[in-house]
Amino acid sequence: MKRRRRDLRCSDRGSATIWSLGAIAVLCVVFGAVLALGQAVVVRHRAAGGADLAALAAADHWAEGASGACARAERVAVAQGARLVRCAIVGETSDVTAASGRGPFAAEVRARAGPAGPVQGPVPAALPDRAHAPGAARLSPRPASPRASPPEPGATAP
Repeated sequence: MKRRRRDLRCSDRGSATIWSLGAIAVLCVVFGAVLALGQAVVVRHRAAGGADLAALAAADHWAEGASGACARAERVAVAQGARLVRCAIVGETSDVTAASGRGPFAAEVRARAGPAGPVQGPVPAALPDRAHAPGAARLSPRPASPRASPPEPGATAP
């Protein structure tokens, strides 16, 4: 009987339960980290969407003045689940910062909207109209190899 008790003490009976609990705990931690990362991404996208749309709304209503345009931007940001942190109107261009989330999951995004500016730098020269015609052949800048050219009439093969 003593020998049987000694065998039970030295056996690894029940160790699978401990390993299973450890694996479950690790999986729970990983799952929690993935959920937290997902929440951070959602908050960032919400702030970005609110900032983009608020900047567009403010730029669209720049003629109402800075206060009217920023009031419109704030309404749009709130409708998107974000809050307006900063709004500035310079001419027809709006510069808006929106925030979303609280605590460790807070995100602020800045967006600008307005008319397109003039093209910077030299404008490339226009190609002749025939180059854009359907079926127009494009010439290769490298010369054709002698093997690729068709044989001349009356020539014999080497």
